[in-house]
Formats: sequence, structure tokens, C-alpha cells
Amino acid sequence: MFAIKEDSASALLKEPAVIRLAAALDTARQDRAAIDPVAPALAPLGLDGAYAAQSLQTAARLSGGARIIGRKIGLTSPAVQRQLGVDQPDYGTLFDDMEYAADVEIPLSRFIQPKIEAEIAFVLERDIDLPRAGLADIISAVAYALPALEIVDSRIRDWKITLLDTVADNASSGAFVLGGSPRRLDTLDLRLCGMVLEQGGEPVSVGCGAACLGHPLNALVWLARKMASVGNPLRAGDVVLSGALGPMVPVTPGAVYEARISGLGRVAAAFGAA
Repeated sequence: MFAIKEDSASALLKEPAVIRLAAALDTARQDRAAIDPVAPALAPLGLDGAYAAQSLQTAARLSGGARIIGRKIGLTSPAVQRQLGVDQPDYGTLFDDMEYAADVEIPLSRFIQPKIEAEIAFVLERDIDLPRAGLADIISAVAYALPALEIVDSRIRDWKITLLDTVADNASSGAFVLGGSPRRLDTLDLRLCGMVLEQGGEPVSVGCGAACLGHPLNALVWLARKMASVGNPLRAGDVVLSGALGPMVPVTPGAVYEARISGLGRVAAAFGAA
């Protein structure tokens, strides 16, 4: 269930600028055609206005038959936060048509300007609806973790984005791939787990769990609290992408990318030609 919380922020859903920009971003997604940044028009409405534009697009996708299967966390790197002048992550929605099986060719035609990054995916076995969920609440709600690849994409031309642009654009979401070997949290050291992302056997990105807000579970705590505060708490069965463990890299047509994360194993994504 997707709800728009009835508070003062809900008035932004009726703002002409929010409605217009949400429609423009949704059209850009469907047409695979980038548009100019939306931040200048959203600036007077701030971050709440950007999330309102995201909410309108989510509602439109649901009315078109899409199904929410989870959430993604973005801006989990302190360096990226400093670059955009923010002090917290952001979030977006994962839909059922965004998931691809590992090692199955992903068509580039569904993206505009894709990049790829390695992450940890958490699958929940219990709801997390506490407004101040703590680490113990989070750990007890997670069924297992998986290695994941997220294909990020921007409907904003040439990736010239600010915080308002990426929030309004569903946190620059595109697609994702999950590995097939689930692991319980008590078998993992997610803070110190190393990650290497390779293309054609050559490393293109390296990192570790600590790159994600100091610990990937810190990101999940943040998201659980945020989603409860906006009236859309995390639910059993949700997939949550933690945020990148290392730098994202542009996708090369026809390339195969493989990530290995210590303790979690491998996950690979293959892309079709342009």
C-alpha cells in the first residue's frame, strides 16, 4: 500500500509546478528522453516539493499497474553529500519492472544514461513501522542480505543534477539485479566487507561497507525512520538497496559487470548492445 500522508506537505501535491514537473519527469522516463534540470522550478518549494513530485509519479505508476517491491537509499556517501551540500541520504521507490535476473541480458533501450554501482540488498521478514526504530529493531526485521547491482539512470540531461533533481526523479533509479545466495546478518561483517566491481575481469570500482554511512545498517535505520515518518513504513517482503559501496561507473554497451562482496558472494549484470 502506498499512502500520501495527510499533513501540511500534502498541499504541495496540488502545486502547479509540482504537477507539471512530475508529469515531465514521467514522460521523460517513458520516452527515454532527458529533460533540463527541474531544480530551478522546485527551489521555492524545497525538498518537500521534490518529494511531492516523486510521490505523484509513484501514484501514476501504481495506477498504471506497477507494484512497489521495496525502496532504494541514495546519497549514502559522505563525499557525495558534501558535493551536493546535504547532510542526509534520500530515498526512492523500487517497482516490480525494475528487477532483472542475474546474468540475464538487460536491454539498454530502457535507459537514457545508465551507470552501475554495487550495493547490499536487504529483504525484510517483518514490518518496521516504529517512528524511532533502532538498530536492534532493524536487525530483527531483516530476513537476509544479498549482493546487488543497481543501475542508476537520470531523466535529467547529462546528469547535471542537484539534490532536488535526484529526489524528484525517484532518486535517479533505473533497475537492479540481486545475487542468488542469501546470507543471514549474524554471519556477516557488513562494515568491513570489501567490494570489487569488475568489467571484463578488470576492476572499475572498489569499496567497502563502511562507505555506506559508516555501516549499511545505518542507512537502513535512517530509511526505516524516514518511511515511518511519511506514512509509508517498510513492510515484510520489501527489498531495500543500501546505497553504493563504491563509485558508480557508466555502463558500456555490450559489457558484463560482476561484483564480489566479502561474505555475500557475487552478482553479475550483462547489457545488450546500444
